[in-house]
Amino acid sequence: MSDVPERSSDELFERIAAIVEAARGHVARSVNTAMVHAYWHIGREIVEVEQHGQDRARYGDELVKQLSARLTRQFGKGFNITSLKRMRQFYRAFPNGSAIPTELGGPEKGAAVRHLSLEAPAAPKGAALRHPSPVAAAVLFPPILSWTHYRLLLTIESAEARAFYEIEAAREGWSVRQLERQIASLLFERLSMNKNQDEILALARRGQEVAVPADVIKDPFVLEFLDLKERPTALERDLERAIIDRLEEFLLEIGKGFCFVARQKRLTLDGDHFYVDLVFYNRLLRAFVLVDLKLGKLTHQDLGQMQMYVNYFDRYQRAEHEERTIGIVLCSAKNDAMVKITLPEDNEQILAARYQMYLPTEEELKAELTREREEAERVLRLSGSNEES
Repeated sequence: MSDVPERSSDELFERIAAIVEAARGHVARSVNTAMVHAYWHIGREIVEVEQHGQDRARYGDELVKQLSARLTRQFGKGFNITSLKRMRQFYRAFPNGSAIPTELGGPEKGAAVRHLSLEAPAAPKGAALRHPSPVAAAVLFPPILSWTHYRLLLTIESAEARAFYEIEAAREGWSVRQLERQIASLLFERLSMNKNQDEILALARRGQEVAVPADVIKDPFVLEFLDLKERPTALERDLERAIIDRLEEFLLEIGKGFCFVARQKRLTLDGDHFYVDLVFYNRLLRAFVLVDLKLGKLTHQDLGQMQMYVNYFDRYQRAEHEERTIGIVLCSAKNDAMVKITLPEDNEQILAARYQMYLPTEEELKAELTREREEAERVLRLSGSNEES
């Protein structure tokens, strides 16, 4: 019989297993980072050589074809024509390296043009190397996102949107699947709605920043992950139950800094009971966020009800160090002019937004965003003409 106590043996095993898992994770991250840098440099070499070709398109295709055959013979899989073209595309999409800010581990300004030479193999006596050895970049791409993340980012044509998604994926720790879903739902375009060009460029440089209540609003919210069909017999409690069942996905869609607090939160006023569908807390805004779910078109009564909920939380729930409560009414349709005239002009607490139960095509969502923008401009023009008269 062993003299080693079983408990001590188990604890030792757990500690060693943790060390091994941590080491494997570090190796995997290191390998991934090395791959990303290598692919960027391969793309850079191809582009620089291509630029000397007379007929760039034909010359580039032939160059990649020959290069693929030679690299495959020497290194095996991973260097087919499609892969090399993707590496070339990677360099063209990120000519200065990652857009991730320095505070998140991204490259320092100007890092893309600085390289650290690897130690070159010794040249034969009396001879010089014809070409310099390969180079490893200074941290152009931090060990945060995988090559699979970057392959997804390459599908985005807009440089501003591409930078935004890269920054947000790094900051929020999105998996590849989560990044794919956010790109498919046109998160950047939804957040860009009603922003001017400077604000859109700020999104691309810094990602989404939550500083005021309106920063948490997307229009529309896309809730396709709930697997609910829009039907006349649906009930609001069905929508609420589906959200609770898929709370992780809902938090990803609703935005940054949200923590779930309660569902059907009861408020009692002189013996009358009222119920808030969902209560969240946003740690970035340091405020409670109340969500009321409405099937069908938004009414002014819905906004009035939310105003009561917000007032209650401000007076009886909010601590002195916290900001004023925010109320969001989620509905399947709304009249922007009615919302504007119902709420005070200086309103920042009550927000109305639409939701839809399916993931639209890019063309459908862009058309909807255009319609919403034109409607918002129409409301502004109408408001201005009323003030003049």
